[in-house]
Amino acid sequence: MKNIGINGYGTIGKRVADAVSAQDDMKIVGVTKRSPDFEAQMAVKKGYDLYLSAPEKESQFEEAGIEVSGTADELFEKLDLVVDCTPGGIGSQNKTDIYEKIGLKAIFEGGEDHDAIGSSFNAEANYESNIGKDYVRVVSCNTTGLCRTLKPVYDLAGIKKVRAVMVRRAADPNDAKKGPINAIVPTTEVPSHHGPDVQTIIPDVTVITMALMVPTTLMHTHNIMVELENNVTTDDVLDAFKEAYRVLPIQKSLKLGSTAEIMEYAKDLGRSRGNMYEIPVWEESVNVEDGELFYMQAVHQESDVVPENVDAIRAMLELEDDGEKSIIKTNKAMGIL
Repeated sequence: MKNIGINGYGTIGKRVADAVSAQDDMKIVGVTKRSPDFEAQMAVKKGYDLYLSAPEKESQFEEAGIEVSGTADELFEKLDLVVDCTPGGIGSQNKTDIYEKIGLKAIFEGGEDHDAIGSSFNAEANYESNIGKDYVRVVSCNTTGLCRTLKPVYDLAGIKKVRAVMVRRAADPNDAKKGPINAIVPTTEVPSHHGPDVQTIIPDVTVITMALMVPTTLMHTHNIMVELENNVTTDDVLDAFKEAYRVLPIQKSLKLGSTAEIMEYAKDLGRSRGNMYEIPVWEESVNVEDGELFYMQAVHQESDVVPENVDAIRAMLELEDDGEKSIIKTNKAMGIL
């Protein structure tokens, strides 16, 4: 049983903490918070020991009646590995300033640069190459979504080139500080960063992406066009998606034609916080025409990376040397379809 900590108990951190707690070969020793908010209260109510990443705020936690167990530095001394879920850019600074100095293995999220961490991770694509690593970055929600579906296509038919248009949510559902939004905002940097990010996982695939942001908070969607190396049918691709461990073919005809309906489906599945860990692909959108594959998928930005973090822990701590076995174990513990 390995001792795991979460540095940054926020949108991703709290979900990773619950996912780790569901496993039988790792446990959460503690989580960190900077501010005495409702997430800090809930962490204690859930039974997680809470540590301060800003010790100077201890009196604020006392005033809020939130029990703390010590400082983040004290937590780190107890761990085999820390999952750093701090805001983008802070993690790589923590790597240099803290983790490397005390010899603590660490996982980082997609907001960090690949070069700053040294290795990027997706369970189905490159689990084995990250076994025993000290520092690993779980790629972003969008990159995870692309890797999840492009890898089975790559294995099935080979890929000449990928073009994808990313339709991104404007904010997370709990992010009120951005206020009302009534605009579509294009990312005018073309190609966007998502394509090169995929290549940190599947380097042989050329991916060019464009992105725009729309006034929704529920999910991202991807419109993907793939030039194939070999001839396959639409049914072949659908079968490959159905066999992939974290891809979920869905049907518009079953009233799953929108991101709102997908999120309602996740709630009906009884998922904590309405999480949709899988990448839903609309079956009706999958089509092969003249050697080119077209399909549309959705990405729940708050949760699709969560099982990847669990598998990354297993790889780095050498709890399992077979990626497929780790994925199956994680999926079973988390109720992934």
